Amino acid sequence: MKLAEIARRLNCTLEGDGSIEITGVAGIDHAGPGQLTFLSNPRYRKLMATTKASAILVDAQTGPVPLAALRSANTYLDFARSLELFHPPQRYAPGIHPSAVVAKTARLGEGVHVGPYCFVDENVVIGRNGVLHSFVSIYRDAKIGDDFVAHAHVSVREGCHIGHRVVVQNGAVIGSDGFGFARRDDASWQKIPQTGPAVIEDDVEIQANACIDRATVGETRIRRGAKIDNLVHVGHASRVGEDTLLCAQVGLAGTTKVGSRCILAGQVGAGGHLSIGDGTSIVAQSGLHNDLDGGGVYSGSPAIDFKLWRKCVAAFAHLPELMKKVRELEARDKP
Repeated sequence: MKLAEIARRLNCTLEGDGSIEITGVAGIDHAGPGQLTFLSNPRYRKLMATTKASAILVDAQTGPVPLAALRSANTYLDFARSLELFHPPQRYAPGIHPSAVVAKTARLGEGVHVGPYCFVDENVVIGRNGVLHSFVSIYRDAKIGDDFVAHAHVSVREGCHIGHRVVVQNGAVIGSDGFGFARRDDASWQKIPQTGPAVIEDDVEIQANACIDRATVGETRIRRGAKIDNLVHVGHASRVGEDTLLCAQVGLAGTTKVGSRCILAGQVGAGGHLSIGDGTSIVAQSGLHNDLDGGGVYSGSPAIDFKLWRKCVAAFAHLPELMKKVRELEARDKP
């Protein structure tokens, strides 16, 4: 594809030879001749002098560059869009593999692909152009919208609702039982039925081995555009807001409410019945024990304002010295 054509499709400003043939996209330190690369982090600017790429995506603020350039308002986003030009989504032929089991009462939309050893239970509804890769299980009464993609070993449990353009990566489970048990008088545990579905709205992606629990009563809901990383656990009756990111190994205890456009970095843990306001960012390995207002950045366990946490961390290294001084002062003041 000519560089000028890529510029047109990405709506970028072309600088240099638009007739250059681009055959792929790569990182700035690995790109070779015929490839397009990008610069979004100034720390990598020095690599422009040594990269073998034929062209580069840069922002308007970057000065002169030593190779053909596409000026972009959002280089990282346009880098992602350029990858789509060379790696379009794979297409799968409509039809049901002979080894799949599909209930007679299931309703599959036009263009649905059901792969080997899948199971689609009674009264399931799947919209148009869905793709079920091998060993996908859809329990009874589940309702799924158009353009659904479920990779191998995905499970969608009974009565769950999934919107349009939802992608579920390998091994993820939607609607598994919430962790609900009541203690009997003899200290044994009575299982509490988990009666409410998990509801996944449009344009959500749930990545490998994540678990979205169903609710004891009511529902668990993942709102439009949320992205859920590998090994994330969303507890029963929790709510995750629009365009929120839950990064790897985040754990939400039951009935946690996360606002819209939040980012919970890796291994953030939230106690149950908490509320996190819109636009909140929480640094990796933080622990939440109380509600958080929207718009802030938090870190630590218990999570506190990020700037305050940095001051606390800086003080930790001096605690032994401070304790030594305190002991010396206490000894000096003794009669």
